Amino acid sequence: MTRSIVITGTRKGIGRHLVDHYLSKGYQVFGCSRSPMDETIENYTHYELDVADEESVNNMVFDIQKKSARIDALINNAGIASMNHVLLTPKSTLLNILNTNVVGTFLFAREMAKIMIKQKAGRIVNFATVATPLRLEGESIYAASKAAVASLTQVMAKELAAYNITVNAVGPTPVATDLIKNVPEEKMHALIGMQAIKRLGTYDDVSNAIDFFLQDSSEFVTGQVLYLGGIPN
Repeated sequence: MTRSIVITGTRKGIGRHLVDHYLSKGYQVFGCSRSPMDETIENYTHYELDVADEESVNNMVFDIQKKSARIDALINNAGIASMNHVLLTPKSTLLNILNTNVVGTFLFAREMAKIMIKQKAGRIVNFATVATPLRLEGESIYAASKAAVASLTQVMAKELAAYNITVNAVGPTPVATDLIKNVPEEKMHALIGMQAIKRLGTYDDVSNAIDFFLQDSSEFVTGQVLYLGGIPN
């Protein structure tokens, strides 16, 4: 049976890489973003929505159920960041980040878990960030939002374990995506200097960690937040 996977935030960056990665592994892939994809991709279905819009998420999940007999995995990749000193952070930025990173992650995890419970199997992988354990200045709201995701991951893992559903999170170091394009070079060098492995992360680094969480033999691994690059919890 062809496996199916849902990935949020798929139009560019890590999410776009994950679409190609899991298609190459034979998955049927469902994804979403606020904008359309630049091309039509075989075995990939795209939805345009805001991940924090509950009705839109519910409609997407309902449509996926009509197209696929089961959902094997969810990757909650959609996320936004903004570098601001806490005193210069407007409420609108706070709400935008929390809505996408926390509310969006929660809605997709909740709705996919309902399907996975009926299957008595499933894998959920959320996205954390090294900005949280490193307590990066200028990233207070982003780091806080991902701390909430890490906590959500750990609690959901306990709540869903009885249904053979694992819930884990991967916390990438900076990867060359739009999220870091406006970060000053000296700040980026300082950040990489905090890592045990002193380089930018790659798309393959991220998908390798996700692959570990998704594999059948990882059924005993849940509630974990794996920070890359040698950043400790």
